[in-house]
Amino acid sequence: MPTTLQDVAREAGVSAATASRALTGGTVSPSTRDAVRAVAERLGYRPNRAARGLITGRAGALGLVVPDLTNPFFADVAKGVAARARAADLPVFVTDTDEEAGLEVEAVASLRRGTDGLLLCSPRASDAALLDVADRATTVLLHRRVDGLPSVVADLADGTRQAVEHLRALGHRRIVYVPGRPSSWAGAQRDLGLAAATADGGVEVVRCPAVAPTFAGGVQAADLVLADGATAVLAYNDLVAVGLLTRAAARGVRVPDDLSVVGHDDTVATMGHPALTTVAVPQRRAGATAVDLLLRLVAAARASAAEPPCDTELTLPTHLVVRASTAEPARRRRP
Repeated sequence: MPTTLQDVAREAGVSAATASRALTGGTVSPSTRDAVRAVAERLGYRPNRAARGLITGRAGALGLVVPDLTNPFFADVAKGVAARARAADLPVFVTDTDEEAGLEVEAVASLRRGTDGLLLCSPRASDAALLDVADRATTVLLHRRVDGLPSVVADLADGTRQAVEHLRALGHRRIVYVPGRPSSWAGAQRDLGLAAATADGGVEVVRCPAVAPTFAGGVQAADLVLADGATAVLAYNDLVAVGLLTRAAARGVRVPDDLSVVGHDDTVATMGHPALTTVAVPQRRAGATAVDLLLRLVAAARASAAEPPCDTELTLPTHLVVRASTAEPARRRRP
């Protein structure tokens, strides 16, 4: 005989109503929610989603919009979202917008009709477009901040500052920065970190032209970086950094003997040679945190709460992971 909600409630020592709220994102204490979900998992409880939707008026699903699932950064965020949503017995409908702001707006409009809430990861649309299409009560932004919309971001500015200060502590005084797509929110946060790290004039950071945040973008930027004569390079992300490593090796430039390289995100940092020093961003934790925030917002909206039930702008810390691609500068061979 299939396990029922009453079985779960009895085993967890709560009422059926409390068990239902714990399993559907309703208002219960975190300890009660975790205990009920653990019992439900142990007993193999699977609610009838269609029946639950008829009773609660909920779709019983979340939507996730990402710009590019082939980018390991966004794939990791999606993993975090999916794992936390699965714990709440909620499927996630995922849409990849191929970096197109127009497709993003269309996806939001479409998913709103069949989900209880939306997560927008690093959206490319303008602030105005997002405010126009997104419902503040049932939308959370990931790695993007727009006044008026709930969000979960990582402290990218501080991560970039840590990277520059690491290179400075090693003795580097001229660093090339390889930026990603212009006008992105994440890029602006990195710029803030660069400004903070260079404010006292103890280190110079020069920018090369922006590239696509991909392996090919790193290969493309490498010759300009090597021509500059700087002893270190800070890449927009790990994909760009691995592209730089590959091209540098082809040019006979040794990393880190001739050039120190720092990535960002800690996604593919151990897949190249040498392993990358990089800024670690908690992608999966960000995804899970965003789901938790979204479920609280949705529950508050359904309860007609006048004010959000919690802080709606969350910032997660970043930290530098030092590996084998950075070292003290030496006299570098001119390519």
